[in-house]
Amino acid sequence: MTRFDNLFQKGLADLSAQGRLRTCQQWQYAGGALLKRSDGVVVTDFSSNDYLGLRMHPLLRERAYAWAQAEGSGSGASRLVTGTSSQACVLEKRVARLKHMQAARLFSSGWQANASLVPALARLSVQVCGAPAIILADKLIHASLYHGCAAAGIRPIRFHHNDVAHLENLLQKTEGTGLRIVLTESVFSMDGDVADIAALHEVAQKHDALLCVDEAHATGILGPEGAGLANGLADVVIGTFSKALGSMGAFIAASEGLCRWLDNAASGFVYSTAPSPLVLGAVDAALDLLPQMDAQRAHVAALATSFRQKMHDAGQDAGPSSTQIVPILVGQEAQARILAQKMQEAGFLAVAIRPPTVPPGGCRLRVVFHANHTWAQMEALADTFIRASKGMA
Repeated sequence: MTRFDNLFQKGLADLSAQGRLRTCQQWQYAGGALLKRSDGVVVTDFSSNDYLGLRMHPLLRERAYAWAQAEGSGSGASRLVTGTSSQACVLEKRVARLKHMQAARLFSSGWQANASLVPALARLSVQVCGAPAIILADKLIHASLYHGCAAAGIRPIRFHHNDVAHLENLLQKTEGTGLRIVLTESVFSMDGDVADIAALHEVAQKHDALLCVDEAHATGILGPEGAGLANGLADVVIGTFSKALGSMGAFIAASEGLCRWLDNAASGFVYSTAPSPLVLGAVDAALDLLPQMDAQRAHVAALATSFRQKMHDAGQDAGPSSTQIVPILVGQEAQARILAQKMQEAGFLAVAIRPPTVPPGGCRLRVVFHANHTWAQMEALADTFIRASKGMA
């Protein structure tokens, strides 16, 4: 025990009293959609973001091994030193094509990409435009984008969630010669709803704003051949490889000029060791598989649609979801924790989401559908949740 541990213990006690204390559980893959807990209990996973079930796909593991054999287990340095391999450059071109962009840059995580992008754009605004950037953000953007705003020293102007008219009204009122930047997501990770990218594109074009769209939860699982929802309508697309693509790492796709600027101004690119060849090999394999997975994407969509209907019929609130992410809104922390525990005891992992991830009173069980889920598993999940929630009424 150190002389400051009393402070940490008090902080933890405060979180516990609020019902917000979090603890990592140990899980091991147990085949299909199953996970095994450290005590041997097996549950069906309805919480992870492995939308296409690719993280255990043999091709990803084989390609990861092959790239490691050729390049080693690590990249050895940042991209601007010796960490840029020919394979990484080829992969960036593949990502750019997937997103209908001129170029792309790889990052080690989605958090790193978002937290690096915003300050880099803000620096451009000051250096070239001679004024601070003006950032307008959907109020429900990911914490990593808010972190990027804080790192840039900019307080974003928040527009109502998925409210394009409110965004336009704010754009009309903003003054200044700085670069205007609109931050949003195509699929929002806690509600499972989607942004109107075409309308956002139109408004951004009209008001000379740079539209940045985080496609973390759309890439691979939504859009033609898993290309996502931005469809070339955004100026900047951010995405991850850690969800539908079954690996880890992230990318920013944009124009060649913007990507060259990131080479020089994005701190996560300049100062971080480049992603491992193991990781990039797995991503390369996943990109090979995406065009062949329309049936899996349709299966996931059908499961989620049926589950939402079952929740609606049972009087449960599944929020505005229209994707593979289906929240079941339950209100307060204690209720969410109890319901999640009951579900786990019944053999289903549907993690309770609590503040600060969601606003107070907005606690939920976040249900996520994967290609390796069966209809029987989905129906059993729905029936179990309905019984558990009735037992708490």
